[in-house]
Amino acid sequence: MSRIGKKAIPIPSNVKVRLEDHEIFVQGPKGELKRRIPLPVKPVIQDGQLVFTRTSEEREVRSLHGLTRTEVANMIAGVTQGFSKILEISGVGYRAQIKERTLVLNLGFSHPVEFELPEGIEATIEKQTILTIKGINKYLVGQVAARLRSLRPPEPYKGKGVKYRDEKILRKEGKTGK
Repeated sequence: MSRIGKKAIPIPSNVKVRLEDHEIFVQGPKGELKRRIPLPVKPVIQDGQLVFTRTSEEREVRSLHGLTRTEVANMIAGVTQGFSKILEISGVGYRAQIKERTLVLNLGFSHPVEFELPEGIEATIEKQTILTIKGINKYLVGQVAARLRSLRPPEPYKGKGVKYRDEKILRKEGKTGK
């Protein structure tokens, strides 16, 4: 049996969980999320906790069991606390600005890069070089942060580019003369 899948998820008092026809709706103080539950996995609410069971012991069903439980736990955490990723921009002249729902990034190209923020994602900027991505959907927050990082990944010689705050860049030594 899946060790992660059989753990019960406690439902906080300020969160409402609704099950309808293989869909789960989670509503909390920060917003509402919904997700489709795979057919072989059955969610049940009992004693203020959400428990997942599965219909068979096939390998794919066992993996869906743990995955579904983790994603629903992330939904509950998202509507109560939210998720955030912090990105740092380093390089001479590299900076970011917000214009309405668009991030304008100067990353050393001949033109500024405009990045439209998806629904449910907020961005804040400190000192023009520290960018915080916030939202209630963990997957979407991580995806937006990864796409921003991919615009100019950090390079190993000077460390210029966009990186996660807790990311360590392995620096290389440049060429040396005779």
